[in-house]
Amino acid sequence: MDKMTLAELRRIVEDSEAAELHDYIVEVNAIDISVISEDLDDRELWKLCQLLTDEDLAMVLEQASDEQRVRIAASVPNDELIEVFGYMQKDDIADLIGDMKIVQRKALINQMMEDDRKIIRTLLKYPEDSAGGIMTTAYIALDEDLSVGQGMTRIRQIANKTEVLETVYIVNHSQELVGVANLRTFLTTKKDTKLKDVMKINPVYVHPEDDQEYAAKLVSKYDLNAIPVVNNRGSILGIITVDDIIDVIVEEYNEDILELGGVSSEENLNTSLGESIKLRLPWLLVNLATAFLASLTVKAFEGTISQVVALSATMTIVTGMGGNSGSQTQSILVRQLSQDDISLKKYSKAFFKEILLGIINGAVNGVITGVIVALIYKNFYLGVIIFIAMIGNMVVGGVFGFLVPVVLKRLGADPAVASSIFLTTATDVLGFFIFLGLAQLFLPVLL
Repeated sequence: MDKMTLAELRRIVEDSEAAELHDYIVEVNAIDISVISEDLDDRELWKLCQLLTDEDLAMVLEQASDEQRVRIAASVPNDELIEVFGYMQKDDIADLIGDMKIVQRKALINQMMEDDRKIIRTLLKYPEDSAGGIMTTAYIALDEDLSVGQGMTRIRQIANKTEVLETVYIVNHSQELVGVANLRTFLTTKKDTKLKDVMKINPVYVHPEDDQEYAAKLVSKYDLNAIPVVNNRGSILGIITVDDIIDVIVEEYNEDILELGGVSSEENLNTSLGESIKLRLPWLLVNLATAFLASLTVKAFEGTISQVVALSATMTIVTGMGGNSGSQTQSILVRQLSQDDISLKKYSKAFFKEILLGIINGAVNGVITGVIVALIYKNFYLGVIIFIAMIGNMVVGGVFGFLVPVVLKRLGADPAVASSIFLTTATDVLGFFIFLGLAQLFLPVLL
């Protein structure tokens, strides 16, 4: 079956082809319907929801974006939505309800069965970007005193209610997490063997208050397909599955990319004009303030520039290349900081490598630029100034590109957000100062 298009989905909706829609979800994937339905208007979306079975609608909801989930839920009566929830994982239900308006949220929770209500309320109390906020309660936990044969029997009974079947968590009589075993162990071990004798002890875990990014790092580091979430007593509360971890990694990556450009991760193309102004203007004002520092540096050398007009045409080359060099270092550091905490002592070799890179790259670019400038303006000494200034500012770029993200991280600020502002300020101010300062020293031979 070919991939669904918007035109085909509209045809199916208008013709009420419920069977064709169901076949597509079963044979291909519900995520295509979730994505394409974002372009349907409210009437078309309502009609689409009427065509879907409760189970199919649950799959579409689980795959949809946060905004689209809320749109779809608004097209379905609460009584029917409760039935749909019966086919969804509890963490997905909590994510959806958490995005709803408070009136609908309370109404839905009150209509749930007591056990479901308790689970959803537990999941909703944790921050959205925490381990508790993305965990699911659909996992397998077995007592350590059970035998492998008894464990297999229990797994068969609850397998269809769990998200992860390959990993089984082992608890003691106090319900504390003490170990982990995989399905391979159950299939290759004698049935009368106790689980406590075959489990792996000291399992990797997180607490519900831990940041979701920390959980993602552990899953990546230890190559896990799920990570348990435990409370302060060591009792397992839920698990975070690898599909949710992938979502976290993508989310954090997109957030870092946006913030490197000085744009909030909360903004998208549909953000209102007023909200976009509120999110962008503060950083632009900070940039404006730092731009004045560079301007004042140039102003301090007005006399020199007025005597050698060529300086005004060439000084931006030095600052621009220094900024580019610093951005390369900064990008590497921000990525590294997202994976590990960096100390200057631990990475002193890398720090000095950046200085050496600045010298070498500055010399190569300086020679090329210096020769071209000397030929254009027929002044050997102007080429020498460009050469020295290029080396100096590329070293500045490397040093500040390394240090600024590290210092901001230590101060508790997000290095992805603020690094570029301080880096640009450093390379502009110091770049102008180095270049124009050298020009002032060489002024007699430039005239």
